[in-house]
Amino acid sequence: MSPVFPTVREVLDLVPMRHGAPRLVAGNAGLDRPVRWVHIAEVPDIATLLGGGELVLTTGIGLPADDAGLREFIGTLADVGASGLVVELGRRYLTGVPRVMAAAAERRGLPLVELRRGTPFVRITEAVHGLIVDAQLTELRATEEIHQRFTDLSVEGAEPAEVLRQAAELAGCPMVLENLSRQVLAYDPAGENAELLLDGWEQHSRQIRPAGRTAYDPGSGWLVTTVGARGQDWGRLLLRWPVAESTPPTRLTILIERAASTLALGRLIRRDAEGLERQIHRTLLTALIDHSRPVDEVALRAKALGVVLDRRHLVGVVVRHRGDEPAAGPGADADPEAGPARLRDLAEAVGQAVRDAKLTALTSAVDDHAVGALLALPDAADEEKALAAFATALRRVRLDAAPSRPPATRTVVAAGSGVGSLREARRSLVEARQIAEAARRDPRDLPCYRLPHVGLAGLLHLLRDEPRLQTFVERELGALLAYDAQHPREQLLGTLRAYLEQGRNKSAGAAAAHLSRPAFYERLARIGRILDADLDSVDRCLSLHVALLALDAIRTS
Repeated sequence: MSPVFPTVREVLDLVPMRHGAPRLVAGNAGLDRPVRWVHIAEVPDIATLLGGGELVLTTGIGLPADDAGLREFIGTLADVGASGLVVELGRRYLTGVPRVMAAAAERRGLPLVELRRGTPFVRITEAVHGLIVDAQLTELRATEEIHQRFTDLSVEGAEPAEVLRQAAELAGCPMVLENLSRQVLAYDPAGENAELLLDGWEQHSRQIRPAGRTAYDPGSGWLVTTVGARGQDWGRLLLRWPVAESTPPTRLTILIERAASTLALGRLIRRDAEGLERQIHRTLLTALIDHSRPVDEVALRAKALGVVLDRRHLVGVVVRHRGDEPAAGPGADADPEAGPARLRDLAEAVGQAVRDAKLTALTSAVDDHAVGALLALPDAADEEKALAAFATALRRVRLDAAPSRPPATRTVVAAGSGVGSLREARRSLVEARQIAEAARRDPRDLPCYRLPHVGLAGLLHLLRDEPRLQTFVERELGALLAYDAQHPREQLLGTLRAYLEQGRNKSAGAAAAHLSRPAFYERLARIGRILDADLDSVDRCLSLHVALLALDAIRTS
């Protein structure tokens, strides 16, 4: 996509301009300035009538006769932001413009061009203005394509990688989608080296500070917009603009905002390719989790399926694969259907295990990696027995399906706290999903994980994608992370970590950080100033320690 306005260099290459035998006398550095309009002038105070970006055409008959006047004339054009000055020889200046004029233009970087052959100025203005209008029409068509392209992507529920691919294709520029903790969620290098684009991304991103929800940061060369929906922001979309001396054209602002809207909408879309009964199970489980339907309606529809939820002890269970590993076998990574097929197999196994254990439950996939079940038990005293029976049945079903591989190494079964009414079922399901997420890298082989098994680190890990946790980390540690990004040799975050992990024992912290005690104390004082924190306060240090653990969970997710 070309800029809306032509440059001085492009104007000099137009046929009417070439007819005048143009010669650049000074200001070569300004040839790439955009030409917003062409203005014909024969008066020395023309600058008062300009708004910036004009290419001024003159025969010179009205210009000052003295050197000081010529220098002032060039200075006023440069100050107002004129794109350049074109002087036709033959009337005022016969063989060339005065040297003092050329020197002043060169000093101010203002392109100064001589036309050595007479040319009707109107032909030049018509050609340039036609070029501008054509470019604006091209811009309009490009904007229409942007709207159509992202409307189609929104309707299709495209994945973030596809949205960024098409956005980068339209922009011709690299794009990156990150969360609130500056972790890259998706990217497209637009043909550039991806490793160079993402190397040290977190530190680099923290130095990109646009002034507004959608704005260009000239210091870093990135156009940035916030991504979110329903009043909750969860990331940033960034586009790198390669022309450092100019701001990105309006169409790129439109493009990045439309791409951000498509990403936000896509996050809300959930597609389902299961059978009708499984769809109803999923609809009901989703309704309980999202509060999208009254619980009385959920109970009624579940009863019609043969799953009685009223006056039952309810336990949320979530089963997921450990580590999100791809399906085994050659070429599995390249098969886009491998993940959904694996999830369908797991959903069928969970449903079969519920039947084999003689339990009653709603079962369905609850996201792209996990299957949920809401067990309905006659009595709370049956909870542990029912969970054990379900876990045993699931192991047996999966062992029958893949006898050569131990199923325990591939799945996690997690259960939330049992509840006594359908209105509380959401809490149990959400808790089970969080426990399963936190336990998927746990080295232990437990039949069923419960909340006491995951601890604080596990809790923070399962909440790592929660924007409010990421906001908490930024609030607590953002200033220190920004300082470390600007002073990579110091890495004060490591000093703070050593201090907190040693129970605020400064001597032990200095030893753990391999620093002398005076140097360690000086660093702690600097950290306190940067964070505006009292590092002798137990409460303040507890908050910082939790933020550090949360940062670790976010970075290792």
